Amino acid sequence: MFPKNTWYVACTPDEIDGKPLGRTICNEQIVFFRAEQGKVAAVEDFCPHRGAPLSLGFVRDGQLVCGYHGLEMGCDGKCSSMPGQRVRGFPSIRAYPVVERHGFIWVWTGDAELADHDKIPELHWANSPDWAYGGGLYHIQCDYRLMIDNLMDLTHETYVHASSIGQPEIEEAAPDTKVNGEEVITSRHMENIPAPPFWQAALRGNNLADDVPVDRWQICRFTPPSHVLIEVGVAHAGKGGYDAPAEFKASSIVVDFITPETETSIWYFWGMARNFNPQDQALTDRIREGQGQIFAEDLEMLESQQKNLLKYPDRQLLKLNIDGGGVQARRIIDRLLKEEAAPPADTAEAS
Repeated sequence: MFPKNTWYVACTPDEIDGKPLGRTICNEQIVFFRAEQGKVAAVEDFCPHRGAPLSLGFVRDGQLVCGYHGLEMGCDGKCSSMPGQRVRGFPSIRAYPVVERHGFIWVWTGDAELADHDKIPELHWANSPDWAYGGGLYHIQCDYRLMIDNLMDLTHETYVHASSIGQPEIEEAAPDTKVNGEEVITSRHMENIPAPPFWQAALRGNNLADDVPVDRWQICRFTPPSHVLIEVGVAHAGKGGYDAPAEFKASSIVVDFITPETETSIWYFWGMARNFNPQDQALTDRIREGQGQIFAEDLEMLESQQKNLLKYPDRQLLKLNIDGGGVQARRIIDRLLKEEAAPPADTAEAS
């Protein structure tokens, strides 16, 4: 259903400030917390004493304390102590590879021996003073692949987001989809069109005229397991579009990290990184608020779509040219799932 030998965004650092966080990821119940020296840790959300969720406890001196009877757990999943009891011989619970990087906490839910920190995507905008980022989190009741489909085909903006970023010119511009290794890229370019309300506000935020024709672009980049980064922007028409000098455009990267919770629910980490007026916190807040409202419009559609698909599991869905990005992304996911399900080479040879 979803690859496990990979890194997913589990949470943001503020979510574990001063308290543990319980979160289900890829059907794994995990608790995240700050261990000794502030190191991030992740273990099963299960106390080996009586099965209580450890996330209902608290952190003391870098140890995770069960809120039921006080059993203490270390970041390695081993029992360290319990008032008046000998517990060091208790069986360990599972510990998960976890890394704090780029303003997110990443978890590996598969084989811990395969966890490679170098496979966490490089996010240049997350570590540069020339960029500003604002985002949020939505919990959505849908298959993670439906969200990938949604983000790789932005035709729906004309209808779902008609009052903010949608406009007829989107569906009139044919998308171009390419596959580069494990990356799927779907692009749209529109020329000499009016800027929709969201982008009018962005132009004003960059001290540019908002009442002139613009060239607009959308470049969606999928990478496994479920990350979609979208280069978006507008430039004053005739100034070079995507390649226009900075003084004529407002452009950003829409950040979408989709983390499966179960087969039919996700944690959706969304945001926008921009490289114009990065020091303007008020602008960051306005963009985050506007983007949050836009993504909230997707929520009802995706959850209703999921209900329909569950109700009619045998219905065959149509595929159009606009679906190319999502189709190619699913092919990559299917290949990864097949590779994970395959027996190890030495086992296959022995059989």
